[in-house]
Amino acid sequence: MKLNELSPNAGSTQNRHRVGRGVGSGKGKTGGRGVKGQKARSGVALNGFEGGQMPVYMRLPKRGFNALNSKNHAWVNLGRLTKAIEAGKLKADDITEETLVASGVVRRVKDGIRLLAKGEAPKKANITVTGASKAAVEAIEKAGGKVTLTGPAAAEKAE
Repeated sequence: MKLNELSPNAGSTQNRHRVGRGVGSGKGKTGGRGVKGQKARSGVALNGFEGGQMPVYMRLPKRGFNALNSKNHAWVNLGRLTKAIEAGKLKADDITEETLVASGVVRRVKDGIRLLAKGEAPKKANITVTGASKAAVEAIEKAGGKVTLTGPAAAEKAE
């Protein structure tokens, strides 16, 4: 294959539709806006406006609950850790939140990093994270490793 033989996939690109460029274009004169009225003019913002009637998003009851003190954890699967160790990005004997960010396994720590059990556990890994699922802890200990939790749930168990 050569550079001059490259082309985009069929149907993935379309020409810009230039409205208001003559009657022969099919979108001339009014430019697809119909005739007269507020929406035919420029500077219209009608999202959710119902002509003075109470809009539907204000008439309906609000549902759900967002806790103000909820935590947003970044998460890592065991399989991702194993791949990073095999690729030489991480050392199995000392995995912390800082090393995970530095190696590019996690982009940012957020409110901490939580370990999940998807994938194969790394062998003899010593991991320190904010939280971990029970299955992840069991898998790592079964593979000869150790998990140290630093989050509030770990503090409650210690007491």
